[in-house]
Amino acid sequence: MSALRKPFLMPVEDVFSLNQGRLVMLTGRVERGRVRTGDEVACVGFEGGGTAHVVGIDAQRVRVDEASAGMNVGLLLHGAEAGEAERGQVLAAPGSIAAHTVFAADIALLSEEEGAAEVRTGGSLTFYVRSAAVRGVVTLPHGVDVLRPLHTATVTVALEQPVALEESQAFAFRHHGRAAGSGTVTRLLRQFPGVSR
Repeated sequence: MSALRKPFLMPVEDVFSLNQGRLVMLTGRVERGRVRTGDEVACVGFEGGGTAHVVGIDAQRVRVDEASAGMNVGLLLHGAEAGEAERGQVLAAPGSIAAHTVFAADIALLSEEEGAAEVRTGGSLTFYVRSAAVRGVVTLPHGVDVLRPLHTATVTVALEQPVALEESQAFAFRHHGRAAGSGTVTRLLRQFPGVSR
């Protein structure tokens, strides 16, 4: 399915308050789908939530009625509806994507020369998903004590904050501020397997 035919999604890169906060402009590059003035969009990720109506679309300082995949735009929302919108969230067609904190992923570490270091269960990394940067903890497969540079593994990740995620989502991660590797979400989890609440 082409990116245009998928449900609308735009990672939020920047947030600007206008007219004493009565309007908020969220800027970013439309990843997929289309959005029109008057459409309802959901703000997904972190502690955000809720929906808002698009009251205007700004494309390179020109007001347009519609934006589609690949366009860099600013979406104008009513300030009260937009709430505490922030970089790292996504605007999306309501119900098309949800925020998660725990997921399974296939990861690959870079070489030592590129900055990768050993990763152990319980190790804290910074994960980069679209425009979000969130700390998280890795759990290696049973019986694996350490993952070394240039190695791959299927791991479980628990993020400190919920982020808009879906299966096949690509991400990168850093260790102590240095690029360490990348990965792909393979499964979204409600909690760690075998852990009861």
